[in-house]
Amino acid sequence: PEGIKREEDVPPNESITHHTGRKIVGITIVVAVIAAGLFVYQLVRSKNTGTPRQSEATTASISQKSVAVLAFANLSDDKGSEYFSDGISEELLTVLQKIPGLHVAARTSAFSFKGKNATAQEIGQKLGVAHLVEGSVRKAGDVVRIAARLTQANTGEEQWSENYTRNLKDVFAVQTELAQTIVEQLRGQLTGGAANPTTKAEIQAEVRAAVKGGTKNVEAHESYLQGRFFANRHSEKEADQARVAYQRAVELDPKFALAWAGLAQTHVWDCNYATEGGQKGFNAHLAAAREAVERALALEPDLPEALFARSMIQTNFDYDWKGAAGTLRKALALAPQDPALLMQAGNLAAARGEKTQSLEFDRRAVALDPVNAQARAFLASALSVTGKQEEARAEYARVVEL
Repeated sequence: PEGIKREEDVPPNESITHHTGRKIVGITIVVAVIAAGLFVYQLVRSKNTGTPRQSEATTASISQKSVAVLAFANLSDDKGSEYFSDGISEELLTVLQKIPGLHVAARTSAFSFKGKNATAQEIGQKLGVAHLVEGSVRKAGDVVRIAARLTQANTGEEQWSENYTRNLKDVFAVQTELAQTIVEQLRGQLTGGAANPTTKAEIQAEVRAAVKGGTKNVEAHESYLQGRFFANRHSEKEADQARVAYQRAVELDPKFALAWAGLAQTHVWDCNYATEGGQKGFNAHLAAAREAVERALALEPDLPEALFARSMIQTNFDYDWKGAAGTLRKALALAPQDPALLMQAGNLAAARGEKTQSLEFDRRAVALDPVNAQARAFLASALSVTGKQEEARAEYARVVEL
C-alpha cells in the first residue's frame, strides 16, 4: 500500500511507490513513472527532434552560496568501514542543508560522483554549485583521521583544508567544527574577509540548531551510520539490515532521536515493500513505525527526519492528507533544502489537485538534486499536467539519460 500516486503516470491496476530520495530509506526508481517518461520521449522525439536538452548550469548562473559535499574516501585498512566514511560526509551534508542561506546539493546527486574521475569543474556544473567539500576518513581502532578540504569548483583551487586526528568518541566534535568552519569560509568569501566574532557566534548557533537528535554513544552512532549506509543501498535485504542496525542504535541509546526516525522510516518501507508476513507482518511494521515516530518526536519535536516519517504514515496509511500537509509544512520550515521532503510535498500537492504548488515543489527538488532521475520524472509529470509540454519533453529526455 503506497497511498498517493500521480494518476497520469500510474495505470489503475498497478501499485508503485510515489516517493524517493528519502535520506534513510533507499531510493527506488518508480518504474511506472520512468516507463511513462520513456514512452513520452519516444513518442515526441519523432515529432520534435530539435527539442533542446536542459543544459548544465553555467558558471555565471551559479550562486556563490552553493556547495556540494562529496562522499569522503574510505582510507581504512578495513574496507568494510565504508559505512563510516560515507556516514561522516552524509552527516556533514545534512547539517549544512539546514543552515539558512546556503544552497546544498542533495546526497543522491553529490554521491553520484563517488569513485569517478570527474573534475571539479564538471562536478560543479552538473550539480550547479560553486564550492565542493571533499575528504577522506581513516579509522583504526579507536582513532579516526579525517582530512577535509574546500575547493572552488570552477577552478579547482583549494580554499581551505584541515586534518583531524581524534579518538573515536570525539568524532562528534570534529563534525560540528567542520560544519562551522565550512560555513565561516563560505560566508567569509562573500563578505571579502574572515568572519568576525559576532558572525562566528551566529554561525555556531546555526550549527547547534542544525545538529539535533544525535548521540554521544560511540557504538550507537556507529550502528546508526551502518543503518544509513544499508538503507541507501536500495534493496529489501539491505533495508532489513538497516532496520536491525537502527534497532541496535536505539537499544544502545534510547534517547537517540535520529535513530528512532531512521527506524520509523525502515518500518514504513517494510509496510510498502516487504514480501513476508502478509497482513500480520504489515500491521506489525505499521505499529512499530508509529511507535518509533512518537519516540523520536518526544525527544526532538522539531526533528525533520521524524516529521518526514510521520507525514508518510499520515499520507499512506491514515489518509490524513490535510494533517500530512501540515506536517510537511513544519518539516520544510526546518529543512527547506531536503529533496525528500520536497518530493513528498509535491506528490501530496498533486494528489490534492494543487498543480501549481506541486510544480513548485518539484522544481525546488530538482534544483537541489539534479542527478536524481525520479525527481526529474516527477518534475516532468508536473510540467505535463500544467500544460508546459515543451519543458516536460525536455525533462522526460533527461530522465531517459539518467
